[in-house]
Amino acid sequence: MSIQMPLPDQAVIARKDEIVAALRAIVPGEGVISEPAELLPYESDGLTAYRQPPMVVVLPETVEQVARVLRWCHAQQVKVVPRGSGTSLSGGALPLADAVLLGMGKFKRVIEIDYHDRVAVVQPGVTNLAISQAVEAEGFYYAPDPSSQIACSIGGNVAENSGGVHCLKYGLTTNNVLGVELVLMDGEVVRLGGRQLDPAGLDLLGVIVGSEGLLGVVTEVTVRILPKPETARALLVGFPSAERAGQCVADVIAQGIIPAGMEMMDRRAIHAAEAFVNVGYPLDVEALLIVEVDGPAAECDYLIEEIAAIAKTNGATTLRVSNDETERLAFWAGRKAAFPAVGRISPDYYCMDGTIPRRRLPEVLRRMEELSQQYGLGVANVFHAGDGNLHPLILYDANQPGELDRAEAFGNDILRLCVEVGGVLTGEHGVGIEKRDLMPEMFTATDLAHQQRVKCAFDPELLLNPGKVFPTLHRCAELGRMHVHHGQLPFPDLPRF
Repeated sequence: MSIQMPLPDQAVIARKDEIVAALRAIVPGEGVISEPAELLPYESDGLTAYRQPPMVVVLPETVEQVARVLRWCHAQQVKVVPRGSGTSLSGGALPLADAVLLGMGKFKRVIEIDYHDRVAVVQPGVTNLAISQAVEAEGFYYAPDPSSQIACSIGGNVAENSGGVHCLKYGLTTNNVLGVELVLMDGEVVRLGGRQLDPAGLDLLGVIVGSEGLLGVVTEVTVRILPKPETARALLVGFPSAERAGQCVADVIAQGIIPAGMEMMDRRAIHAAEAFVNVGYPLDVEALLIVEVDGPAAECDYLIEEIAAIAKTNGATTLRVSNDETERLAFWAGRKAAFPAVGRISPDYYCMDGTIPRRRLPEVLRRMEELSQQYGLGVANVFHAGDGNLHPLILYDANQPGELDRAEAFGNDILRLCVEVGGVLTGEHGVGIEKRDLMPEMFTATDLAHQQRVKCAFDPELLLNPGKVFPTLHRCAELGRMHVHHGQLPFPDLPRF
């Protein structure tokens, strides 16, 4: 498979010196990076198989600078690619050769914490974990907790609608963001939402969360903070097969129990994680569930008994319950470190992201194993089992000719399988470039045209993050008389490494 991006505009590239000078007039000092060697750290995001150095990087420090940069680029018809911490696993922050990369890493202040209203106002460069650390002394935390929370920024979480191990009970980013400040491509600064749930009028905030940098640049985020639960306890449950573990997940939810988190790992992931963190995971099981319950102590005790009974009915061979906070955190340590742990057992891995109905989990796990045998590549399964968000890690060696192609083909078949069983292409990583060309598997041409009309309402010149999400890029003026194959812009092959 070869990912294609819009053909670079050579006329814009020829103006690089002029563009750099204009940006330096807006962001003085070391805020503009243009030397080829200094651009290399920005050539990819977490989808490292695809690389493209940007034309220039600009690192603004104020909202006014962001607005002036976008206003100038809009007037000069220069494309812009927003970037947070660069942890995107779908290529959402992949640069373009003829675009300005707008890095938001210097926006890292916690602006305000209001415990009475239970909100925190932060800049987009603040890391996910830093929000919880800022409020933990008062007994609060920020619920969404992606595994990359130590590094990923809240602005990137908004762009991709990130989740985490506790999203089953507490929701994704979209359920925990109350308001944003946003700079549009023409430099206009707007505010959407506020400090209240479900404000009146159109749900424009819901459009922005998960928009992958296609509609505007977020410069401030207001998030919900929650009191820490009175009690939190975790169960570590081993099963003789992934299918039985998957059925246990479905049965727990069918019983009306909503755990705080419910994660699953298969044998490969269990062994890799245990070798990495040494927390006492059982090594004689094929699948491991980590189930957390929280709330009043009496409720937790009751739920633990219910979940344990369901697990035994599904053939659980081991079951441990955390007795204190240290042990609970140890149960989670291996899951949180699973991605780097798998990196120790394979030269490369391709992290997938799709979501399925929970009841189809046993079937999908079985068919993924069949695909693994078909493509001759191993797969380690680490995923948010409670909400059906799969993260299969396809193991390959990029130094072996053809293995990356096979890994991508394997991944595409997993995503097609997710859609086939009634699921969706992504749960939290976004579409980016990785899943862009699979969008027709899930949406009709009419669906995609309507989606692009939303982009056109915010960015009619298609200057923000072009080449992402939409498999066919149509000029906005043509959408009113839409013919599927009209107005298509040429996409060349993108170099892959």
